[in-house]
Amino acid sequence: MERYLKSARGFTLIEIMVVIVILSMLAILVGPKIIGRTDDAKIADAKVQIKNLETALKLYKLDNGNYPGTEQGLNALVEKPASGVIPKHYREGGYLEHKDVPKDPWDNDYIYISPGEHGDFDLYSLGADGVRGGEGKDADIESWNLR
Repeated sequence: MERYLKSARGFTLIEIMVVIVILSMLAILVGPKIIGRTDDAKIADAKVQIKNLETALKLYKLDNGNYPGTEQGLNALVEKPASGVIPKHYREGGYLEHKDVPKDPWDNDYIYISPGEHGDFDLYSLGADGVRGGEGKDADIESWNLR
């Protein structure tokens, strides 16, 4: 038993400190790049969701001859409106696959206005800050201005 203890070798305090310093340097260099990509991913996700909602709205119009009104909102894509212009050929099951209107990646509702100022309807997210306008991650993501 004594022979085993003498031959067993652990890490020295200096070796452990060197590893900690190296890992810290990697975290400092790589961390900001990874964190910045989260905002880019949310912006891309919002653009995809807006495109999907636009497609559902176009299918709604194809079936019913008009887009849902502002007061009916995007909920008209998941349940038949009971007020405003009542659709005559509403698709059974609605127009969204998951049977609910998604929130934007920042957990806010998408804003839908019909008729819109930029076309038949305006559909947009207010971005990370939840306020109209902004730049970078806080910029609005608008259906009429997608790239």
